[in-house]
This record gives sequence, structure tokens and C-alpha cells, in this order.
Amino acid sequence: MRVLGIESSCDETAASVIDNGKILSDSISSQIDVHKIYGGVVPELASRKHIVNIEPVIAASLKDAGVTLDDIDAIAATSGPGLLGSLVIGLQFAKTIAMARKLPFYGVNHLRGHILAARIDDGESTPVPDYPYIALLASGGHTAIYHVKNWNNIECLGQTRDDAAGEAFDKVAKLLGLGYPGGPVIDRMAALQGEKVKFPQAFRQRRSYEFSFSGVKTAVAQYVAKQSNISKDHLYAIVRGFQESVVDIMVRKVVFAAREKQVKNVVLAGGVAANSALRNRAKEVCLQNDLILFAPPKKRCTDNASMIAYAGYLALKDGLTSPFDTAPRSNWPL
Repeated sequence: MRVLGIESSCDETAASVIDNGKILSDSISSQIDVHKIYGGVVPELASRKHIVNIEPVIAASLKDAGVTLDDIDAIAATSGPGLLGSLVIGLQFAKTIAMARKLPFYGVNHLRGHILAARIDDGESTPVPDYPYIALLASGGHTAIYHVKNWNNIECLGQTRDDAAGEAFDKVAKLLGLGYPGGPVIDRMAALQGEKVKFPQAFRQRRSYEFSFSGVKTAVAQYVAKQSNISKDHLYAIVRGFQESVVDIMVRKVVFAAREKQVKNVVLAGGVAANSALRNRAKEVCLQNDLILFAPPKKRCTDNASMIAYAGYLALKDGLTSPFDTAPRSNWPL
């Protein structure tokens, strides 16, 4: 079964073709240059760029896969959660293709796509986790821990009460004048060895799967406000301390969940899963606790269409379809 997947939940326009679970193509058009001058995604600008980008991105994906629409058996698209103006572009385009060509259609939960991304056959012999596994989904809009029993049986164990981890990275980067997006620049700066400023962690001792990142963001803001001058070395120390605070609590929680649920496999998912400190720390702690860590290639952590095509393929293979009146959903808990 060849599935064309379309992703447009935020500021990335993406399309992918998957053949029986194997990636044939994965095209994406980024809007970082559009939004970086504002320090974050502007929804109206994002939706307008999706209108411009979606047709050429799909055409590029089909070309890269060596197929045409005549070779596609089904269509999948992100239905939510995300920015409504962005979602509607990809979703309507997908439904139009499916309706015109009388193809089955499936509306994918964006979170499910991220959580299943580690199981995609990328053709690079990357190990994939067996079910069940514990997944840490950390991105700009979401931070949660899930117990994944199979593709369609996923239980949310706990999530952030306020800011998502990626949101905290972006806000702290903006506060420090580091630019947008904040995650990659903080990751690069923190990778250099040196002193660290210690910042607090919410729920560190609490036996729960919940997170809170607004406190550490506020702690950084208050710390910076008290400084009369911040040298380059001092700035790097602030960045290292902030990243360590966020990474450490996420790793603690996901390992706690794996041990409590007696699950051996741990998966990192979402854009923040591309963070090198998170990947390294998770690998270290998983080894210490006799757990097996799986993390998708970094290009599969950020928003992409291969994860949407794959999740759609699993649903369609099981005989599930979505109606053509499926509406975009800005909030769609998994």
C-alpha cells in the first residue's frame, strides 16, 4: 500500500510517500526565515505560506519517490492538534485529492505520528522498538509521557501543566537574545564545556509523570534581571544550567515511568528529541537502569510527513478510514 502523507500542523509544509511502511520520499519546506524576525511562529503568516508551498512540496515528494498520483493507494494528513489556519490547508488539500481520485483517507493525530516515528523503516538499518514502550514526547507545543502498547493503544501517563519543553527553550533563547528557534542554538552553546548556573526543577522529588517548565523559565528571567553585566562565559553558563534543568527532569520522569510500568524500551519523540544533551543523557541513564533507548534520526524528530504517512498507513492497513467531513482540531488529546 502506497500512502501519501501531508503535514501542515504549524510552520512546516511537508509531504511523504510510504510504501508498506518504508519511506520512499520525505519533502519539507521550512518557514524559519519567515518567522525568526518575530521570535516565534505567526499563525497568519504560516497559513499563507502553506498555501504557496503545499502543491510544489507534494509534487517534489511524488517525484522523489518515483511515482505519480496514479500510483498512490491512500491519503493521510494531519488533522490536529496544531494551528487551525495551518491544519486546514494540508487537510483540505489531502481530502480533495482523495475525494477526486476515490481513494481512502485517514486524518492523523500529529502526536501519534511523533510517538510512532521511531518505528519507521528509514532504509538505514536503524533499530526500531517493539511494543510496548514508554515514549517521551517533547516539542514546542507538547511535553508528555505515553505508554505505547500498540499503534492504536496509547495511554498518556502525564504531561506538562504549563509550558512545553520546546516552548521554554524558545522563550529563554528570546530572553537571552539568542534568536529563533531557540532549541538548536541553546543545544550548540551548551555543548561547550564550562561552568553552569543552577536552576530549579519542578516536581523533581514527586512521584508523578507531570512536568512544569514555566518556573525554570521565570527563574532564568529573574536571574538575568539581577545581573548588571553578562559576559560571554557567563551567558554560556546560564544556557548550560537551563538546558541541564530541563533535560534532567525529562529523563528522570521517563525512566521512572519505564520502571513503574516494567517496560524495557524507551523512545524519544518530538522536536526536542533532536537535542543532543537529551539524547546523550537519556542513553546514559537508560544504560544505568537496564533500559533500551530508541530515538529517531534527528530529521524525523521535528515535524515531518513521513510520520503522518506511516501512522496513516497503520490505520488504513487495519481497515480504518476518516470521513471527508473531518475537520481540523487545534486541540486533540491522544
